[in-house]
Amino acid sequence: MTKLMVQGTTSDAGKSTLVAGLCRVLLRRGHAVAPFKPQNMALNSAVTADGGEIGRAQAVQAQACGVAPTVDMNPVLIKPASDTGAQIIIQGKVQGNMTAQNFHRYKPEALAKVLASYQRLCSQYDSVITEGAGSPAEINLRQGDIANMGFAEAVDCPVVLIADINPGGVFAHIVGTLELLSPSERKRIKGFVINRFRGDLALLQPGLDWLEEKTGKPVFGVIPWLHNFHLEAEDAINREQANHSGQFRVVVPVLPHISNHTDFDSLRHHPDVNLAFVALAETRVQADLIILPGSKNVRGDLAALRNSGWDKHLQRHLRYGGKILGICGGYQMLGHTLRDPHGLEGEPGDSAGFGYLPLDTVLEQAKQLRNIDGALTLAGETATVSGYEIHQGESRLTETAEQPFLWNDHRREGCLNADNTVLGTYCHGVFDSPGGANTLLQWAGLARETAIDIKAMQNTELDRLADTLEQHINLQQLLQACEATL
Repeated sequence: MTKLMVQGTTSDAGKSTLVAGLCRVLLRRGHAVAPFKPQNMALNSAVTADGGEIGRAQAVQAQACGVAPTVDMNPVLIKPASDTGAQIIIQGKVQGNMTAQNFHRYKPEALAKVLASYQRLCSQYDSVITEGAGSPAEINLRQGDIANMGFAEAVDCPVVLIADINPGGVFAHIVGTLELLSPSERKRIKGFVINRFRGDLALLQPGLDWLEEKTGKPVFGVIPWLHNFHLEAEDAINREQANHSGQFRVVVPVLPHISNHTDFDSLRHHPDVNLAFVALAETRVQADLIILPGSKNVRGDLAALRNSGWDKHLQRHLRYGGKILGICGGYQMLGHTLRDPHGLEGEPGDSAGFGYLPLDTVLEQAKQLRNIDGALTLAGETATVSGYEIHQGESRLTETAEQPFLWNDHRREGCLNADNTVLGTYCHGVFDSPGGANTLLQWAGLARETAIDIKAMQNTELDRLADTLEQHINLQQLLQACEATL
């Protein structure tokens, strides 16, 4: 069996990408391979085949492996709802809201779940590639760690350390990380990968030679900067516009607790769309379509929009002929009332929505999770759509209104206002189906049907990533160094 953990010197060092690439390499070599991340903190999540919730990065890594994602691939998911509190999801199901201190005390129980999930994957696959979280050298988080070295020590897993050269200081990051680890943890690191290198590799070679002599560990390879490389971001918003020629303007306000902004990756690559993520202070931006995205704290983000003047901006936008789409939390905001009787998002109480849709929403204790397939009908045109739902709100129409989505479980869903200018749905990933994207954008005013197939693009990028690793990393040395410890 091949087991390996990828840890990083910093957040965004390239852990998720390296794991996805190694998974695709092993798949192409005939391995039955699965990804694993013990603990993930992210507001981008996916619904698994077994009806749970995990980080989207692990869902993409499962795609790299050619398997359906399961809750065991990310047994602990932390979804921040404030600066000090978060929703804790264990093996796909909500455990409850916890403060950072409460979660720290809960870690021993969480570790037992982590180990159980890992052992199940090891019994089902001949290779498991694990991703760490942040950095293993965070001194304040070392006690009871389940995300990095605490997990690696518990399961006796070898580690490869990846570092991002692009910001500078890569050698200090690597040597400093090693210095802050215990002797057994340093021994566990089998070597290094340097990520996002631009330039002449010969100029870097003296530094690599020094690093190997200083640490006694090999540099397995240097991954070059991959231009125009696009995989889903684990959590940070990617503001890069893949195509700058698009004339159809789509604006997404960046809410304080924005979630599942991967809903808009398809639009970033759409040849006719100019997508902009904008700060709440930017209330004068021009758009054909404004999309209110998902939110982990809908009442708080609704208040933030109002405090920034977006209630008036939305009115002005509609007055000048624009369209508005709300997805999940954004959908709830477009209704009349948002009720939180259990205090799931702060103090119990009600919040007034923007009032564009005849809709009342009650936040419930139980979270609704489902993968969905069906049809979207707008302006007499019907398209096949697939996606997923993740929400704790139960929304009910207060009067008869058009519901343009019909799912295969026979549910009518979504809401379109009488003026045909405001639409809402609980469907995440609605733009990922080319037919659904074309239908929605035509409703919003874009005449051409030019949406891309994001899943096909992701598979192409995963193969490109695997090709890059095969070329620039000594994979035989890396895998042998890890397997020699088993």
